[in-house]
Amino acid sequence: MSTFGLYLHIPFCVKKCNYCDFLSFPAKEALKDEYVKALAMEMRLWKDKVSNDVVDTIFIGGGTPSLLTEGQFDVLQNEMVKSFHLSDKMEYTIECNPGTVDAEKLKNYKKAGVNRISFGLQSTISSELACLGRIHSYDDFLVSFHQARECGFANINVDLMSAIPEQTVAGYEQTLTRVCELAPEHISSYSLILEEGTPFYEKYGECPPVSEEEDRQMYELTKERLSDFGYHRYEISNYAKAGKECDHNKKYWKRFPYLGLGLGASSCMENVRFSNEQNFKTYGQKIKNGKLPVVEEEELTKEDCMAEFMYLGLRMMEGVSKKMFYQNFLVPMETYYQSSLEKCIREGLIKENGDRYCLTDFGIDVSNRVFAEFI
Repeated sequence: MSTFGLYLHIPFCVKKCNYCDFLSFPAKEALKDEYVKALAMEMRLWKDKVSNDVVDTIFIGGGTPSLLTEGQFDVLQNEMVKSFHLSDKMEYTIECNPGTVDAEKLKNYKKAGVNRISFGLQSTISSELACLGRIHSYDDFLVSFHQARECGFANINVDLMSAIPEQTVAGYEQTLTRVCELAPEHISSYSLILEEGTPFYEKYGECPPVSEEEDRQMYELTKERLSDFGYHRYEISNYAKAGKECDHNKKYWKRFPYLGLGLGASSCMENVRFSNEQNFKTYGQKIKNGKLPVVEEEELTKEDCMAEFMYLGLRMMEGVSKKMFYQNFLVPMETYYQSSLEKCIREGLIKENGDRYCLTDFGIDVSNRVFAEFI
């Protein structure tokens, strides 16, 4: 039996944040009920196709999955148990927004086997949360965080954001320190990206709302402060305590199989990338007709796979393995990518470390420049 990761997309949110370009929207309970039924039916459509495989990670993301009622969550949980072979040692994550989850929901998650909670905090500063369009306060987060601990969750991630409009280096440092003192097992820290179609993009265009120097200081501060508190950086934007790296997200970077279900969800199975219908009505209608709601499908060539191996794998601090490359593609990495590797080494972007090539500190800073060499 082979293994794969399972992703369920819950597109609902209370209110769209000013920076968000994810597929998400507010919805009434009747629409959520309809969607949950469709998602459960989609699972059933996949049952026979993956009957010989085992799910070893689950990630329920959004949107705001914690907006689902206990009953709606239970429908999905029960269908997962019926439709898939679930590993008894799997990592099982659900994203929660502070203020949308309570002790009863957390207990229900725990009972279902969820063993990892991911909180979307972004900032501990009230003015910054308001600027982002978040619906919660820092106090709301603290209540949710401590409730999760009281319910026995020993693996919690907290999402943070830097380069927020009007954010100061001192304010960001305060956020980092406050969160580190709570000692979550994992912290994801992202610099704000201005995405087209968002209120922030309309307001700022492609001009960053903080200076390049401030952005740089926040970036350096993230590395230093998290290291001081015992977090190791294992991917460009992700830091973890020992043994608490996110197994599900590592599947994306290591090109392990994952199946995404739900509106607009993406998948990669057997070197085929595909994504689901993004129109709610069409998504539901296809499933009712017994058809998978897949709209885009791309069978990856050997060259595509080799490129992904490099530019996705280099996102991780451990880098890419020459041995694994040869095992996968039957060609030496240093032969196929000789000029690109030599150029990146010459420019101080990557370094050789035994069996692996990995980004240097400078390479991490200009990682997109490195990735472009292998696309």
